[in-house]
Amino acid sequence: MTIPSPAAPQNEGPQNAAPQNAAPENAAPQNAAPRNEGPPPAAPRPAVPRSGGSGGLGGLGGPARALQRVTASALGPYQSAVVRIGFAATYLFFLLRELPNRHELYGPDSPWHWDLARQLTDGNEAFSVLMWTDSTVWFEAVYALTLLSAAALLLGWRTRTMSVLFMVGVLSVQNRSIFMGDGGDNVVHLMAIYLVLTRCAQVWSLDALRAARNAQRASAGLPPLRDIVGPALWVLLGPVLVAATFMGGLGGTWWLPALLWTIWLSAAAWWAVNRYLPHGEPRTLLDVLANLTHNATLAVIMAEVCLIYATAGWYKIQGSRWQDGTALYYPLNLDYFTPWPALSDILGASGLMVMVLTYGTVIVQVAFPFTLFNRRVKNVLLVAMICEHAGIALLLGLPFFSMAMIAADAVFLPTAFLMWLGARATIGGRRLLSGLPGRSRKPGKPGATGLAHGPADPPEAGAAKDGRGGTEEPRLHGGGGGHTLVG
Repeated sequence: MTIPSPAAPQNEGPQNAAPQNAAPENAAPQNAAPRNEGPPPAAPRPAVPRSGGSGGLGGLGGPARALQRVTASALGPYQSAVVRIGFAATYLFFLLRELPNRHELYGPDSPWHWDLARQLTDGNEAFSVLMWTDSTVWFEAVYALTLLSAAALLLGWRTRTMSVLFMVGVLSVQNRSIFMGDGGDNVVHLMAIYLVLTRCAQVWSLDALRAARNAQRASAGLPPLRDIVGPALWVLLGPVLVAATFMGGLGGTWWLPALLWTIWLSAAAWWAVNRYLPHGEPRTLLDVLANLTHNATLAVIMAEVCLIYATAGWYKIQGSRWQDGTALYYPLNLDYFTPWPALSDILGASGLMVMVLTYGTVIVQVAFPFTLFNRRVKNVLLVAMICEHAGIALLLGLPFFSMAMIAADAVFLPTAFLMWLGARATIGGRRLLSGLPGRSRKPGKPGATGLAHGPADPPEAGAAKDGRGGTEEPRLHGGGGGHTLVG
C-alpha cells in the first residue's frame, strides 16, 4: 500500500507554479484545417469506486483513507490551539495572583520547607528544578521563567521551545509544594506534558503568522526570513540539559530525560532538514512522525477528559449524600467555599434547586463519555459541563480549577463554533483598536483573522468543501507554522 506524502503548503513556492502564458498541452495549432472525421465511438466508462479517494486509496476503503488522514495532517488544529491557550492562561493568571504570596507557597518561607521537599522528591523521584538549590535568587528566576513561558505559550511565540519550558516550570513549582493547590493542579500537570507532544500552534499563534509571511515570500520568489532566535534557544538550552543530566537533576524517572533529549536532538534534525532538504523525503518523514504524535496525543487528551468525568461521576454515585440529592448543600454552607455568602444562602435555601443540581451533576458526568458518538447530545452535555464549572468558580471560589476543566473540555468543541468565535474575537479586537487615538480604520475583510490562521489556512479560504455538499475541517499540512514534537 502506497501512502501519499503530506501535501505541501498552498504557497510553497514558485517552482511548482505553471507559467502564466504557457499554452495548454493539448491545444490544437491555430492554423490547422478542420478534419471531416466523425466523432470517435464512445468508450465504455470505467467503474469508479463510490468510496472516492485518490490513486489507490479509493479502492482500499476506509482504513487506508484513515491512515492517510492521520499521517498527512495534524487533526484538530483549533481544538489543540484552544487547549494551549486555555492552560497557558490558567497557569499564568494563577502565578500572577499568587505573586505576593509566592515565597510562602513555593519559596524559602513555605511551611513545607526545602529540606522536607527534598526528602519527598528523593522518595517519589519527582522532578523539580527548585530542588537544585535553596537559593532565593534561583527561586525567583524559576518563577519568572515559568511566568514568561506561560505568556509566550499563550501567544504562540516559539511554541516548540516554550511548551517545554512551560512543562518544566509547572512540574518544578507543583512538585516543590505538592500540598498547595486543588484538583485543577493535577489537570494542568498532565496537560503541560501533553502539550509538548502536540502541534498546537497551527492557528491562533505568532508562529502561524511568521509561517504565513514566509509562505508569502516563497510565492513571490523570495527566500524565507532568516531565523536566529530558534537556533539560539536550542544552543542555549543544550548545555543546561547536558549539565542537568550528568548531575542527576532530572528526577528519578526515565521518561522525562528521554523526552527532553528527544526534543532537543530532533530540533537539530528539523533545522538541518528545513535548511538543506526542505522538499525532500526526510522532511516528509518528519512531518508524518509529528502528525502521528500529535494525533495520538490528542486522542490521549480526549480519553483523559472522559476518564476524569467517568471516575468522578461513578465515585459520586457511591456516596450517600449524592444518592439522596443533598451533596451540594454542604459546600454551599462552608465559609471556605462561599466567596458570595448571600448568593450561596439563596441557592442553598431551595431544596428543589439543590436536588436538581446534585443529580444533574452526576448524570452529566456519568453520561458524557457515552455521548461522544452523538454530536448533538455531546454538545448539549458539553455546554452543561462548562456552565457547571463556571458555577463552581462563582459559587465555590475555585476559579483556576474551573478554568483548567473548561480548557480541557474545549478539546471537544466543534470546529465551526471555534472558527466563528475566532472571527468574532478578531472583529471585536479590530473595532477596539480602531477606536484608539492615532488609529485609522483600514479596509479589510470582516471575517479575516491575522493571528488565527496558519500558512495553509488563509482567512479567506474558510472551510473546505467535502464533496458532499457540506464542509470539513481545514487540513493544515507541513510543519512551518505548526508545533511539533521534534521541531
